[in-house]
Amino acid sequence: MLHHMASREDENAAVSDRSGAQRPGPVPPLRMDALLSELQEHVERVRGGRDRMQTLLDAVMAVGSDLDLEDLLRRIVQSAADLVDAEYGALGVLGEEGTIRQFITVGMDQGTIARIGHYPEGQGILGLLIREPHPLRLEDLGEHPEAVGFPPGHPPMRTFLGAPVQVRDKIFGNLYLTDKRGGTPFDADDEAVLRSLAAAAGVAIDNARLYDDSRHRERRLAAGAEMTRALLSGAPPEEILRSLADTVREMTDSDLVTLARPVGEGDGLVVEAAAGAAADQVLGLALPATTLAAKVYATGKPLTSDSLSDDPRASGGSASVVPLGPAFFVPVGDSEAIRGVLQVADAPGRPPFTDAAVDMVLTFADQAALALQLAEHRRDAEQLALLGDRDRIARDLHDQVIQRLFADALTLQAALGRVRDQPAAAERIQQVVDDLDATIKIIRSTVFGLQHRDRQQRTGGLRAHLLTLTDEATRTLGFAPSLRMTGLLDTDVPATHADHLLAVLREALSNAARHARATTVEVTAEAVGRTLRLTVTDNGRGIDPATTRRSGLANLRSRAEELGGMFRLARRDPTGTLLEWTVPLPVGSAAPGAAG
Repeated sequence: MLHHMASREDENAAVSDRSGAQRPGPVPPLRMDALLSELQEHVERVRGGRDRMQTLLDAVMAVGSDLDLEDLLRRIVQSAADLVDAEYGALGVLGEEGTIRQFITVGMDQGTIARIGHYPEGQGILGLLIREPHPLRLEDLGEHPEAVGFPPGHPPMRTFLGAPVQVRDKIFGNLYLTDKRGGTPFDADDEAVLRSLAAAAGVAIDNARLYDDSRHRERRLAAGAEMTRALLSGAPPEEILRSLADTVREMTDSDLVTLARPVGEGDGLVVEAAAGAAADQVLGLALPATTLAAKVYATGKPLTSDSLSDDPRASGGSASVVPLGPAFFVPVGDSEAIRGVLQVADAPGRPPFTDAAVDMVLTFADQAALALQLAEHRRDAEQLALLGDRDRIARDLHDQVIQRLFADALTLQAALGRVRDQPAAAERIQQVVDDLDATIKIIRSTVFGLQHRDRQQRTGGLRAHLLTLTDEATRTLGFAPSLRMTGLLDTDVPATHADHLLAVLREALSNAARHARATTVEVTAEAVGRTLRLTVTDNGRGIDPATTRRSGLANLRSRAEELGGMFRLARRDPTGTLLEWTVPLPVGSAAPGAAG
């Protein structure tokens, strides 16, 4: 049997055909296993490629179906990380100056993001992709000569894959992927997939921007129509300003919108209208020249900030009262006649405003400037009509009432000589003559006031004097005090009350400079209802409330008591001093202006 098996094996090993040539024998088992394994691997690669292509198509379809830009950008990053099996992904949106203005990440929790702090500004490898927008693959980030390391709290990363996202002819940003799962580096297939997704993302972003533009255009048209209705309804300028702030906030979906308007002849601005949760905290706030709003008012050019509270270009303003993140400022009006400055801001941590949102508010600001101009012209016309009525009333009082009273007084005086023998009647007639003379003097004083009130108004109101006084205090304090003004200070506060208030503020700022050693001083002047109130607070060591015999403090108290009000000086917790000066306003008071 063994011999038979050997003969069969020899026969199978060398089988000849009819021509005498040998044919190859059967494939050895080990060789067959290798071929089967290779075929299986090829099938797996084909299947994997098919699955990856299907995943890519699904990602492209998902990305293209979202028209909200913020959600779209995050979906792009997540899809890119899923397609190449990366642990971390990010999309850096580029600003106008070639720096990263928005950074969207996946793979990190909020605690890690908070520990890292501010998002990258475009240095190192990220800056290389910005300067050279081409796909980039690295096996080790740290070995690249452009690498600058990671900030504290940043998780370690090794492998890297990046690709630009192009919208039409402009680079929108870059996709960054790190740490491929399994520890292997990114390969050429990963790069091809990312490039395909980046191309599709560019188209989707362009569509989303066009969609945003259409929505903003609709909002702008609706806002313009609302403002037109307000103008046609005859609403006063104050209501138009509040409506303007509310409309801009709705248009931009922002957290805070303020409208600052000039006060007096100088460059001072005051927040005249505000909308948002923190509106009451910033309404009436005076904006010094160091604020971005004042710079926009001076130059007529819009400004943007990624984090207003941390912006080194700004000092003071609403960001010193409430924490603010992304913001932009636009002038209301043209360079020849700027009527105010709009500030649109979000809370810290929110993404920057899109260019479409800024352009929308810029266009609406032009309409708002026209609306304010029309409202001011209508107010001027009403003022002229009022002045005309005053002149007519003054003329009638002078030409008719005074002359008739004077004639009646002369008649009574002539009759007085005929009743000299009747002392009681003569005394009564003389009393009536004296009363008529006093009445004539009162009417003449009223006529003078009616004729000269508009001239006094042009000398500057209480608000302008408050701004001047706080600006002057900057030199003695070493910093600009914060000023907030609310209510009708220029119209409801009589000149006498205004003079007292300015004297009290001058003394309070002088005390803060000499004794408090403070680093912040906050001044609030308000005319609410029938009450005029001045509050001055600081964070220094303050003045001992027990030292009420100090001459300056005694003067402040006497000024309040003279007008029927009160004066209070108290310690603040934990440090500082609170000075409060409150007086009632007379019924029917009108303030032609404060004396300088």
